[in-house]
Amino acid sequence: EKLEAYRMEERAAQVQALKPKAYEMSDKEIRAAEKFLQSPDLVKNTLSMISQSGLIGEQKNGLLLFFLYLSRFFDEPLHAIIFGRSGSGKTYLQTKVSECLPEESVRTITSLTENTLYYSSKDFWKHKVLMIEDLDGVYNAFLPLREFMSKQSITKLTTDKDAKGNNVQKVLTVEGPICVSGATTKENIYEDNANRSYLLHINEGADHMEEVMDYQRKLQAGLVNEESQHLARQLLQNVQRLLKPIKVINPYATQLRIPDSVFKKLRTNMHYLRLIEIITFYHQEQREKKRDSKGKEYITTSLVDISWANRLVKESLLRKSDE
Repeated sequence: EKLEAYRMEERAAQVQALKPKAYEMSDKEIRAAEKFLQSPDLVKNTLSMISQSGLIGEQKNGLLLFFLYLSRFFDEPLHAIIFGRSGSGKTYLQTKVSECLPEESVRTITSLTENTLYYSSKDFWKHKVLMIEDLDGVYNAFLPLREFMSKQSITKLTTDKDAKGNNVQKVLTVEGPICVSGATTKENIYEDNANRSYLLHINEGADHMEEVMDYQRKLQAGLVNEESQHLARQLLQNVQRLLKPIKVINPYATQLRIPDSVFKKLRTNMHYLRLIEIITFYHQEQREKKRDSKGKEYITTSLVDISWANRLVKESLLRKSDE
């Protein structure tokens, strides 16, 4: 009995160790984050902070990724797949934007087996962003991962033995919602996953490469203000810690159309509308709180939110269009 109690204590300690510690903001940090959320040019200021945090170039992709990662607050999050040749900066883009997220909201992995997802604790992935450094490392887990991305929960029936050695059936259930982000060099292999995701392509132009290499040289020469980068990341993390779940209503939704040439229009249309919803959600401190007939609080989408979504979504939609 003592041995069993010891094992249970060890198990509880392991589970606790896996849980990221909740960050407690100081009053000063809360005031700074509130002021930022109330700024008139919130999206532009966010873009500026992402750049200041250390992301060189890739501003549009960086901002789009930031909003996709915010979808973790929703019951049906969006997902991202970043494409590019080897050494083009896929992981760099993903890493730099993920550094702007609260540590407690991110799970970063390099490899994943099919069973790993099923044997996680029930709420281990709930409202989290799963960062996959290379999608090749999770190839065997694609089936449950796809189901997780679509249905926001996965279930598996297994057989175990009880104390008397009898076979006992057990149901393993892991719940989301989860936002999945991965990088890869292979585009065609991941078509089923791509249908569920926003597709981002790395800028492989010579000017961008030179800009990145110039930054690397400055970093080595000690000419980069790393303290300023840390403060920018900290501010964006605190801003997200202040966001609260709230219902969003888009009064312009019935007037919005995506091009007929876009591949898998049904799913892509929902992705587009959800991006507008996320941008509205991000502006929650600036919007009038209203109540519906049931007394539930909500905010409404503005044309500015739609304008930003159109700017960010255009290239991704083109990538999903017929050749």
